[in-house]
Amino acid sequence: MPYDPEKDEIVKQWRCEETGLMISIQRYAGGEAKVQIGPRILKRKDGTDRAPAKAGRLTMEDLLWFYDIIDEIKAEMSDLVGPE
Repeated sequence: MPYDPEKDEIVKQWRCEETGLMISIQRYAGGEAKVQIGPRILKRKDGTDRAPAKAGRLTMEDLLWFYDIIDEIKAEMSDLVGPE
């Protein structure tokens, strides 16, 4: 079965304005919800978005931002996954 981008669903997404790091909850074809770290979308000098790049290694700033939103991500995932 080939990958179909039409079946990819972004449930919720967060973006760190300082570093451009994206965190999202996604699912494919109605399947299990999963957390994705990345891409990183940096800004040009004129303020517009550049093309997405791999997240790469996380800085301390990325890590602290992720720590700040982790409870929100966990709550969203819990609502989607439910008890096992």
